[in-house]
Amino acid sequence: MTGAKTAVDWLASVAPDPDACRQEWERSPLGVALLPAGRAWDVLILPGGLGRPTLDVLTRCLDRPGPVLSDFGDDRTGFFVPPGTASRWLGTGVRSAGRGTWIVVPYPGRRSGDIRWLVPPDGTGTLTDPALLELAMHEAAAGLARDGGR
Repeated sequence: MTGAKTAVDWLASVAPDPDACRQEWERSPLGVALLPAGRAWDVLILPGGLGRPTLDVLTRCLDRPGPVLSDFGDDRTGFFVPPGTASRWLGTGVRSAGRGTWIVVPYPGRRSGDIRWLVPPDGTGTLTDPALLELAMHEAAAGLARDGGR
């Protein structure tokens, strides 16, 4: 439970009132919080068809990527990246959440409706390097194109 508590504290630290956020999160039957992006992290949101293969590539390259969310039946996959990444990202078909945007985040270790952690935060602040994410996306897209052409 220590890891989950540390992850909760890390995520809640970006909320306008971290204590109130933590209390509401833990009591809410939905088990989600609306948190501002752009403070401790941004989120790059890939379409599900590319997101899961990209995560597969990342996990082959890294011991542990940064936190990754999946929602709505794996239709979208959100990779937590350093703050400021969203404003510089130019990838086609990739949505971003950065400063001025908010995202729905499930309580670490719990599935909340259609939103779940594929890679939960560990509380250390580990984020996915955007350059590595981009390379993983290219490799995943190439693999999808190759597999689709057979």
